Amino acid sequence: MYQYQQTRRFFAQIADGLEQMGSEELLALDAEDPAPAYRGVHFTADQAALYRINYGSRLITRVLAPLISFQCHSTKYLQKTARKIPWPELFGTEQTFAVFATVSNSAIRHSRYAGLCLKDAIADIFRESCGARPSIDPRAPDVWINLHIDSNRATISLDTSGGSLHRRGYRQESVEAPMQETVAAAIIRMTGWDGAQPLVDPLCGSGTLITEALMTYCRIPAGYLRPRFGFEQLPDFDPALWESVKAEADGAIRPLPEGLLRASDISSQAVRAATGNARKLPSGDRIQFNVTDFRKIERIDKSVIVCNPPYGLRLKQEQKAGKFYRELGDFLKQRCTGCTAFIYFGNREWIKQIGLRAAAKRPLKSGGLDGRLVTYMLY
Repeated sequence: MYQYQQTRRFFAQIADGLEQMGSEELLALDAEDPAPAYRGVHFTADQAALYRINYGSRLITRVLAPLISFQCHSTKYLQKTARKIPWPELFGTEQTFAVFATVSNSAIRHSRYAGLCLKDAIADIFRESCGARPSIDPRAPDVWINLHIDSNRATISLDTSGGSLHRRGYRQESVEAPMQETVAAAIIRMTGWDGAQPLVDPLCGSGTLITEALMTYCRIPAGYLRPRFGFEQLPDFDPALWESVKAEADGAIRPLPEGLLRASDISSQAVRAATGNARKLPSGDRIQFNVTDFRKIERIDKSVIVCNPPYGLRLKQEQKAGKFYRELGDFLKQRCTGCTAFIYFGNREWIKQIGLRAAAKRPLKSGGLDGRLVTYMLY
């Protein structure tokens, strides 16, 4: 038996700072005993919960199923131990695979070399038992294998997600610097929005925030458009159980009321992309999209406003950026009374330029930026 079969313990990777929120989401998806760790959460799950988490989680990046853990002080021992795993039980020579490795505080210092050693060990096992070896595909393999070595403790895992879960499948078109889907989902969750008021994004870009709001309200599973998952490669995969879990989740989808979600952007290209992306999902055609400069919007009343304005890296010119944020602050103060605004600042330097008193500031990292989600109560 593999380690995950003995312990039923898995590891969910998640963005730094979202570990506690991820634990709460895991519990809601029927995981047990979540234990937050650095950039992830250890948890216990049966097969149904594992499938449900991969299909429904909005915050988690991927879920790893440990195959084996062992003390490891050399690449020679790494290869020797990896050869004990019956790899042809997990996938075939007609499939592709890739190894992704991380190494820290260990005698083995180079993650790329450690990954290469594991790849070679897997290839050797296939040559000896099958007379051929599967091909490598580092971008979109059929099977994702993870190697993590920390303080000379190695864990080899199968990625049950089959690649990052942030790739929902709806974003076929994009604009410059789009927000990652899992970060957008975290923002929607942080707002506490429940559909009691309309949600408006006046700077929607390619529509990631508004589409994640759609998926959240309509209960569309995050993996709704995903063609396959890595757990289908597990030796104990149960196709009938997976179909049952999927059918139950899909059966909970509800329609979007007209007017509940509205989005706009000054760029017609961005709005075209956002509209096309949203329409790949149920009720996506009910989001109201418009090509509009936020400075020309007459009013927004009794709504939740959520947006990810262009930050300094995108605006490029400091003087232009400062003017933009002052105008955004004036718009919120003068024409959005009675609303609550949640503004994500990828560059915290611009918070003071908006000229509004913040009700709350929450750290949220995105794309290597240590940003803040700032709440404004617009009385």
